[in-house]
Amino acid sequence: MATFLYKLGRFAFRRRRYVALVWVALLALAGFGAASASTATSSSFSIPGTEAQKAFDLLEQRFPAASADGATARVVFKAPDGEKMTDRANKTEVHTVADELKSGSDQIASVTDPYTANAVSKDGSTAYVSVSYKVSSMELTDATREALEDAGHAAQKSGMTVEIGGDALQVMPETGATEIIGVAMAAVVLVITFGSLIAAGLPLLTALIGVGIGVSTITALANVLDLGSTTSTLAMMIGLAVGIDYALFIVSRYRAELAEGREREEAAGRAVGTAGSAVVFAGLTVVIALVGLAVVNIPMLSKMGFAAAGTVAIAVLIALTLVPAMMGFAGKRVMGRKARKAAEAGNAVEQKANMGTRWARFVLRKPVWVLLVGVIGLGTVAVPAASLEMGLPDDGSQPTSTTQRRAYDLLSDGFGPGFNGPLMVVVDTANSSDGKTAVKQVTDEISAIRHVVAVSPAQFNKAGDTAMITVVPKDRPSSAETQNVVHAIRDAGKDIRSETGAEVLVTGATAMNIDFSQKMNDALLPYLALVVGLAFLLLMLVFRSVLVPLKAALGFLLSVVAALGAVVAVFQWGWLGSLFGVEQTGPIMSMMPIFMVGVVFGLAMDYEVFLVTRMREAYVHGEKPPQAIVTGFRHGARVVTAAAVIMIAVFSGFIGSSESMIKMIGFSLAIAVFFDAFVVRMAIVPAVLALLGKRAWWLPGWLDRLLPNVDVEGEGLRKQLGDTSAGDGPGDARGERELTRV
Repeated sequence: MATFLYKLGRFAFRRRRYVALVWVALLALAGFGAASASTATSSSFSIPGTEAQKAFDLLEQRFPAASADGATARVVFKAPDGEKMTDRANKTEVHTVADELKSGSDQIASVTDPYTANAVSKDGSTAYVSVSYKVSSMELTDATREALEDAGHAAQKSGMTVEIGGDALQVMPETGATEIIGVAMAAVVLVITFGSLIAAGLPLLTALIGVGIGVSTITALANVLDLGSTTSTLAMMIGLAVGIDYALFIVSRYRAELAEGREREEAAGRAVGTAGSAVVFAGLTVVIALVGLAVVNIPMLSKMGFAAAGTVAIAVLIALTLVPAMMGFAGKRVMGRKARKAAEAGNAVEQKANMGTRWARFVLRKPVWVLLVGVIGLGTVAVPAASLEMGLPDDGSQPTSTTQRRAYDLLSDGFGPGFNGPLMVVVDTANSSDGKTAVKQVTDEISAIRHVVAVSPAQFNKAGDTAMITVVPKDRPSSAETQNVVHAIRDAGKDIRSETGAEVLVTGATAMNIDFSQKMNDALLPYLALVVGLAFLLLMLVFRSVLVPLKAALGFLLSVVAALGAVVAVFQWGWLGSLFGVEQTGPIMSMMPIFMVGVVFGLAMDYEVFLVTRMREAYVHGEKPPQAIVTGFRHGARVVTAAAVIMIAVFSGFIGSSESMIKMIGFSLAIAVFFDAFVVRMAIVPAVLALLGKRAWWLPGWLDRLLPNVDVEGEGLRKQLGDTSAGDGPGDARGERELTRV
């Protein structure tokens, strides 16, 4: 592989104008497709194989006029002190608001009257108007949302408190500012790392081109493939991360080759042939992690994974072709001023002991202590992960400054916390001899369940073969008690089916969230096994070792569990919550563990491949194991540190979001990258390799013969080029000098 990539790098460098033209043309084509495509709606959300989804589908079939998948809103009114919502003046105001809502948009399906729909609290202080829409929240027009927001202004003037809840006001959070902050931080880190504006600009430029092509293609195909706006957000986040990383690795290697006195085209070829091989395999691990999301069997997640994987593939291709082409345009300006002067004088730049070299020597002196501190430290942080509770956020987790949160609190005070998450029980009586009796039995049994405070009368469809029953639990939607109510209704439904033939199904937003969380929980171990297993085989192919890939996988699991522990401590227990703007603690978003595994695994393997490949390369070319560790850190530590700092900066920008879900994603990814890059890769990895010595690179003979030789280290390439500069064996003079320093 190294030989092929070497030729590809030289070709791209030599034919840089054509290569750059092709990528610019692809960017223009993707941009044109995105601009001419119709506006994407929200991706349809379904959870195949769950009871909530089955009930939802049955509702759409038997109650077509109910707009089961439509957006909903609740306009909540609270009377001024000393008054009640049943007073004549207040009733008039509420009816006026309801009339305004009905005439405010043609997307509205129905608006209820609180005085006929039993939507006034017992003490008369609170009432609400329910609004149903024909389309989902992401398909609502701006005019419809404005009509909803403006509806209560007149009532507020009369002294009433008016707040609006429900998913009708939900919009995708704006993340443009955080992305700009992330790119700016990346630019600063790159300038510090390279000491050259040109070298710093290259990874940013090529990464933005790759993200532009990927996101524009997703936008162009959004309607055709039913892709939601979250798909492009994930693709942008990951594409930007790996795009900068991969270009950073190759530019860094190119500068190192120039510093050794090589010609520019030769340096580009060698950079792509060696660092490019690491990029290919690092990219494959990211693609495996993202495509592996399909095992969860949730179409929305699968599409997000495939789209993001496509963006990563583009980033790899750009790193192998456009980056060497751009290095050709940049000339020797990719090097710092001192290195450029030395190169012009025909002198190779002296390799001084940098911070990475000094740290590696320290680890080699105290490997056991470094390993113990790293493992015990991460193990301690991971302890809260044992108390992980998963769920999906509701309006109760919104900041108190939002109208959704204030409406949630008003409803909780007036009607009880469970009123914010009613359950929809669907009774299919098509196979029952006496449907009405079966439905009455269902209603009676649900009423007797603990933590159920209200059960509405059953509503039958026109055919009379399906009934809907609304159940209000006592506790908030995300509580464990409400989850127990759902399970209790389902258990009772099994007995009713065996007795009457009627099928009892529970759905609604709360039940959907519970089923979604359970499905994500069930998929976590199979997903981990698939991703880690395939990556283990891939890394075994790269490193020609059994223990190095095993160490990489175990180190990753340790960093992810530690990151989950930190997330639980902050967002579930509330530790340091005020520091990160956490206003309401609660269960951890159910997709967080799998999402974190997918994204962080890919980035972690980037650092592992780049850092350890350089050690493997030095070992293969004759250096002893301790010396190879020092060499790997001398060349790779600074680059891996820069890449990790960039990712932490990008992800940390999302912590400032007002959306609790985005805040949690930003924090979890930033802390996971920090643990993996600086504790696992920079401390635990060299400590383990130092203790293993030559055994780290052991591979059974039969397996060595079975595995194809992909030549990631460039050993075959060096032989082909007749390069013996790496030394003839472990005892060469340069190796002895390094070992005496250690």
